[in-house]
Amino acid sequence: MDFLYTDMTQMAFWVAVLQIIIVNIILSGDNAVVIALACMHLPAKQRLWGMVLGAGVAVLLRIVFTLVVAQAMEYPYLKLVGGVLLLWVAVKLVTEDAGGGDDDVKHATNLWSAVWIVTVADIVMSLDNVIAIAASAETAATAMDASHALAVKTMLIVFGLATSVPIIIAGSALLMALLQRFPILVWAGGGLLGWVAGDIMAKDDALTRWLPAAVVAQAHTWAAAIGAVFVVGLGYLIVRSRRGAGGTV
Repeated sequence: MDFLYTDMTQMAFWVAVLQIIIVNIILSGDNAVVIALACMHLPAKQRLWGMVLGAGVAVLLRIVFTLVVAQAMEYPYLKLVGGVLLLWVAVKLVTEDAGGGDDDVKHATNLWSAVWIVTVADIVMSLDNVIAIAASAETAATAMDASHALAVKTMLIVFGLATSVPIIIAGSALLMALLQRFPILVWAGGGLLGWVAGDIMAKDDALTRWLPAAVVAQAHTWAAAIGAVFVVGLGYLIVRSRRGAGGTV
């Protein structure tokens, strides 16, 4: 293991770590949205734990997917299934946090339910994000120490992602405060998750089996927007239906 210590003393190692941290910060914006939406109605004593556990799960999943499951993204239909799952999570978060009734608030006050929502959403979103992180680590590891590239790559990924936890928590706390002060932002957060879901689904190679390549290429320009509109539109209809059934139109 001496080679790891030697590699860690190189400037290239820390430049690569910084690169991974920056990439993860950029890609963790949607994770902060999920964590904030899922935890905003938790009791004050559980809110910090919800953010810490949610961020911890997010980073752990990033590490696992980056090291083990990155190649699975090439399997057909995986992104389609993941996108549908993320749409469901987004609609669920919007309808619960936008005032869909007392029953919805009860769901939002459960710590482990909030952590589960974050976990499911991050599983989907991590599928697309890990490629950029893995590519950054692999390029740097090969350049530094080709004979031990796998070990160096693993160290870069684990170290870089682990140091991002405080940033994700801070981002979630800031978003949570904004969501509580400006509830309309809940819809913006749900729309963002819908945007991510549509973008993920449009990148599934299975689409080329059913649609012309030209159509699939054009789908990238509007699929994300359709996902956002779908979440906001369906969420609005569900919330309005619940309020109407409760006599508060």
